[in-house]
Amino acid sequence: MDAVLNIAMIQSDLVWENPEQNRLNFSEKINAISDTVDLIVLPEMFTSGFTMFPQFVAEAMDGKTIQCMQYLATAKSAAIVGSLVIKVDDNYYNRLVFVHPNGLIDTYDKRHTFTLAGEDKVYKKGNQKLIINYKGFKIRPLICYDLRFPVWSRISEDYDILLYVANWPKKRIKAWDTLLQARAIENMSYCIGVNRVGLDANNFEYPGHSAVYDALGEKLIDINPNTEAVKLVALTKFHVDATRKKLRFLDDKDAFILE
Repeated sequence: MDAVLNIAMIQSDLVWENPEQNRLNFSEKINAISDTVDLIVLPEMFTSGFTMFPQFVAEAMDGKTIQCMQYLATAKSAAIVGSLVIKVDDNYYNRLVFVHPNGLIDTYDKRHTFTLAGEDKVYKKGNQKLIINYKGFKIRPLICYDLRFPVWSRISEDYDILLYVANWPKKRIKAWDTLLQARAIENMSYCIGVNRVGLDANNFEYPGHSAVYDALGEKLIDINPNTEAVKLVALTKFHVDATRKKLRFLDDKDAFILE
């Protein structure tokens, strides 16, 4: 039987550096989902917006946001994924957290910290890839600026879905649209991108453009720009397997070692 993954993408505004209010807002949106879903995708830094002042919003891995995600994942029988500011010892991380319905957690620390905004000065970058096995799919989660670096996402390990959570600004949104599609095509995988909307405290505007592309780069679904919305999409494992088997483009990919 073909594996199917029912995904809810939440495109939302964020309350600047206010984890409590953002937890409330996302809890309401998640609780309002009446359809059966397997995975709920939130934006990057969904508790704070893209802040360079982590000391105001950072949490521990046993903090209120992780506990809230675990509670909601169990209640909805769905995994929940998004990134937030996590402090470990004296280091801050832009950490993606994937909470399974049973409460277990996978994490990925953003590798490509956004130097243009000084993210590299305040957040410690990660260096470990993550592939999550979930309901018959292999998911490779990444964060925002990672999208610009195809070598890091290249399918040297097998996966079915690339997943990006983001705070990607309006002034460079064409790159977001183009690169999401490119990552799907070159890796012959689904590619999911969930971006925030609204205006942050630095006066940067975020237009959303959240979307899902299939293994041939066809857009399956998107969310209207500049709107808060929850959109559902169903992905099938058969599509990826059949497309790769028929075309076999990945058999000709270059081998490389990432340093």
